[in-house]
Amino acid sequence: MSKTIQKIVPHLWYDKEAKEAAEFYASIFPDSKITNETTIHDTPSGDSDIVTFELWGQKFMAISAGPYFKLNPSVSFIVNFDPSREENAGDKLDEVWNKLSEGGTALMPLDKYPFSEKFGWIQDKFGLSWQLILTNPEGEERPAIVPSLLFVGDKCGRAEEAINFYLSVFKNSKQGLLARYPKGMAPDKEGTIMFSDFSIENQWFSAMDSAHEHKFSFNEALSFMVYCDKQEEIDYYWERLSAVPEAEQCGWLKDKFGLSWQIVPTEMDEMMSKGTPEQLARVSKAFLEMKKFDLVKLQEAYKG
Repeated sequence: MSKTIQKIVPHLWYDKEAKEAAEFYASIFPDSKITNETTIHDTPSGDSDIVTFELWGQKFMAISAGPYFKLNPSVSFIVNFDPSREENAGDKLDEVWNKLSEGGTALMPLDKYPFSEKFGWIQDKFGLSWQLILTNPEGEERPAIVPSLLFVGDKCGRAEEAINFYLSVFKNSKQGLLARYPKGMAPDKEGTIMFSDFSIENQWFSAMDSAHEHKFSFNEALSFMVYCDKQEEIDYYWERLSAVPEAEQCGWLKDKFGLSWQIVPTEMDEMMSKGTPEQLARVSKAFLEMKKFDLVKLQEAYKG
């Protein structure tokens, strides 16, 4: 059975540590590997390393592109250790927690909580946040790694609106669990989202509101790449998602909740991983001048 193509890929921005971070993560999680490394030259941040890698069978991409954005817990990754799938799931969770703890900071200590026998939220030494959870194997299966969106500050209370918006924009979508804050959970408002998950393009995400004071919000350090086969598809997502004109560049956009997306042609991966240095240079030059990607122009640049 061929694996379904992953249409939405989390993209991590680092100052200089993309390769080091990708290698660190690939050494920690099962079924993980670095799949490609490329360097593009003459970008606004000089030479940038681009690394694609898989963690627990799921695709990620990372770039080293200067100290402009810092990862923060507004987007984290829930890692499901499911005893029905994994032998010794609890021990494996401990092992991953210990490795991520090196130089990291616990945001919620590894402990027993009302919602799980074992859970902990950790920010690793590279600034990326992980929620490790021993899952209850009842109910519908979830993938091992699920991106989680935290709606804080002026976005708090908008998680439900955001979920409905994403479900309307993306195909192959469905709502999963939805739990609301009860009364008496101040500062969290009754009825806002305590935990919810949803699937877009057959990929699970989770979302929650938090009214506690947080010194962070969504930024470009963590974006989601949406792979598109045709220009019409690029246009479709661009039109519906882009809400901050000044944030549009090189295929990047920001939606009305401040979350960053990159709308990219599927072919671009092929170009970047198989191209000669000359082809890479031409494609990079072409896309650095674009806001929304123009597939035909990129193909022409590649062919030269």
